[in-house]
Amino acid sequence: MIRKATPNDLDGICDIYDAILRREERSGQSVTNWKRDLYPTRDTARKAGKAGTLYVDVQGGEVAACANLNQIQPAEYAGIPWSIPAKKSEVLVIHTLVVHPVIARHGLGRKFVAFAEGLAKGMGCKAIRLDTYEGNTPARAFYEKLGYRLAGSADFHFEDVIDEVLVCYEKELL
Repeated sequence: MIRKATPNDLDGICDIYDAILRREERSGQSVTNWKRDLYPTRDTARKAGKAGTLYVDVQGGEVAACANLNQIQPAEYAGIPWSIPAKKSEVLVIHTLVVHPVIARHGLGRKFVAFAEGLAKGMGCKAIRLDTYEGNTPARAFYEKLGYRLAGSADFHFEDVIDEVLVCYEKELL
């Protein structure tokens, strides 16, 4: 069940972040380009929860997936050639969508994106936008499979802690 996160969900959310980082550290390959203790952190989740934009999918009483769904577009989005004309108030942005690696590939990501699309439609949004690290080929393939269009890429100073190239995707909501 997907719902707004509560402070009691923070440990489960951080467990997901940690599991993803541990998997990358063990493999020696970072597809997320995340940095331990820089992004994402408990404070990242806490701030989104406090803003009322953090959502979790709970399976068997445990947080299995989460995402920050809001209308905040990073400054770098201004340089992306978006093809769907929309005012800021007509765009929902998916930030840091994660599924616990232990239960990945069981449709939770698709379920979360469908939830985000329904939320956006209910808010009167015309489009969903998101970004991911250019080297995150699993995420890129995932969003493309769900009908998201690559709009462009840009150098980001992400969360004021990580310099990277992010690719940006969009999908029109009909």
